[in-house]
Amino acid sequence: MLALKSISSAAIPEALDKALRYRLLNEPVEAESICLDILNVDPGNQQALLTLLLAITEQFNEETGDAVTRAREIIPRLGSPYDRAYYAGIISERRAKALLARHVAGARLTAGDWFRDAMHHYEQAELSRPPDNDDALLRWNTCARILERNPDLDHHPEPFVEMPLE
Repeated sequence: MLALKSISSAAIPEALDKALRYRLLNEPVEAESICLDILNVDPGNQQALLTLLLAITEQFNEETGDAVTRAREIIPRLGSPYDRAYYAGIISERRAKALLARHVAGARLTAGDWFRDAMHHYEQAELSRPPDNDDALLRWNTCARILERNPDLDHHPEPFVEMPLE
């Protein structure tokens, strides 16, 4: 295994800017790597944690297997109850959207469950939101509209029951 090189703490602000730039360029793997380098030097850096979480969720469409788990592992490290609830909602909402984009059998029903989970987290975030911050409400409304426009996302078929032969 190759030994990773460590960045200096003085380089963190510029590295954060680069991570954001890579996210905006749709290069989340690069942004993730930069955030991991920052967190190696400053493990509690909240901006790096949030950027890392978002960069990981931007990889959901590639189905990297453990991406949801890796994103969820960041949640307890976030500094406020609002951030923990809000970003848990982001993870679920982005997972739902990635499932919808996949067009795989059963994905739509699973996506509906993920949207409802996101809405639950946004409701939790609403309880501790900062003044004049309605982000959780806006995200909740987006999920609600997606569910309203796609009624099949909310459809749970009756479980199969095998009828007796006699």
